Amino acid sequence: MSISFTFGRTEVIDNTLNPDFVRKFILDYFFEEKQNLRFDFWAISHAVLCYICLIVTLRYELTRTVDCRGIPGKKCGTIILTAEELGNCRDSATMQFCANKLDKKDFFGKSDPFMVFYRSNEDGTFTICHKTEVVKNTLNPVWQAFPIPVRALCNGDYDRTIKVEVYDWDRDGSHDFIGEFTTSYRELARGQSQFNVYEVVNLKKKMKKKKYVNSGTVTLLSFSVESEFTFLDYIKGGTQINFTVAIDFTASNGNPSQSTSLHYMNPYQMNAYAMALKAVGEIIQDYDSDKMFPALGFGAKLPPDGRVSHEFPLNGNIENPYCNGIEGILEAYHQSLKKVQLYGPTNFAPVVNHVARYAAAVQDGSQYFVLLIITDGVISDMSQTKEAIVNVSMGLVLTVNSSFFFSAMVELDGDDIRISSRGKLFVPFRDYMDRTGNHVLSMARLAKDVLAEIPDQFISYMKSRGIKPNPSPPPYTPPGHTQHTQI
Repeated sequence: MSISFTFGRTEVIDNTLNPDFVRKFILDYFFEEKQNLRFDFWAISHAVLCYICLIVTLRYELTRTVDCRGIPGKKCGTIILTAEELGNCRDSATMQFCANKLDKKDFFGKSDPFMVFYRSNEDGTFTICHKTEVVKNTLNPVWQAFPIPVRALCNGDYDRTIKVEVYDWDRDGSHDFIGEFTTSYRELARGQSQFNVYEVVNLKKKMKKKKYVNSGTVTLLSFSVESEFTFLDYIKGGTQINFTVAIDFTASNGNPSQSTSLHYMNPYQMNAYAMALKAVGEIIQDYDSDKMFPALGFGAKLPPDGRVSHEFPLNGNIENPYCNGIEGILEAYHQSLKKVQLYGPTNFAPVVNHVARYAAAVQDGSQYFVLLIITDGVISDMSQTKEAIVNVSMGLVLTVNSSFFFSAMVELDGDDIRISSRGKLFVPFRDYMDRTGNHVLSMARLAKDVLAEIPDQFISYMKSRGIKPNPSPPPYTPPGHTQHTQI
């Protein structure tokens, strides 16, 4: 089930079969959702269907050529889609200041100065955007360097006024005003120079005293700018998301031949495990170019000797556990259900460490690893799993719970226990079951919550290791195509 609505229309271009539309459309991109785009050409009754993720995962200027579908058996032309990320001043500035000969405000001492920075607004008002620390008992403070997003400082307008007020801190909160000065981002960007030495002026004091000069000076000691990279910067630079799934084959899931089992092999619809896998996998698979995914099982007795394994390949190939796409994983999963015996216990650590070994070999940011564990939630090796997650060198561990009984799993939820700084690890499947029985909507909601934090966690992972995205390759224009439709 899907809901369609008209987002926008291009201008009309007369008498041409190769239109170059100018009008742009601004869309919100969500990594965690399958966002369908449909393009209808009313004059010739053709349609184009595309997913936004299929555009943003391209390295060539985010451009994709899509065939039109109209009259069966007849070529109806192509549409070339070009997308760009709207970067609203993503730079972050780091600056440091000192002051000299500030006014003395404390009766028994000097001053305890601090500075407050304000961004000017379109209506002439000011909004506070940063406050320095207090430096005690000095008229010549040196404040610590501090980072601040450029958009917070000036909203991307380099000439917009920045007001800075200097105060003497008081314990009761009635801080004494020393003076103020104004500057701009463009001035600050000059760095340490004669242009960035500012007189701190108290207007009331200046009006009262004819010989008043200033209440001290503030000097910019250093200034640097660093670009804040986005998730799409890395995707455009070629970073691949490696998706691995691990499925619980323990006996607590119930006999697959019975309808009460989470592994129930219903000939008419997918079971809970398959639905969760398909919902998450169909979105994340488009961020891996070869769409070959390792698929593991744990907690089962394997033929022929009945050995219990917590790290076995669903396709039966220890040397090559990769499956072709989500459909390949589902096929391997169904085949495994027919061969193995559900047993136990429910140990997570082996599959976490399995993926971690591969992730440890890739430290250059070219690959990012995501592990999806689908389980009934009765975990047996809690301490080992915690240790594996804390020590893991991959970007993220996700757990989707497919059971009504998951109290033990709550301990692994990153919102409750900060065993890592990677956000939510645990999503209860039952919370997403639609009461009307609409599994499509249920799984869309589940996938959205499971995947929503990946972009931020991805950026945090790369930033913590100082990994910058590779530059995008030069633009590629298919032979014979020079026209582009921009979205």
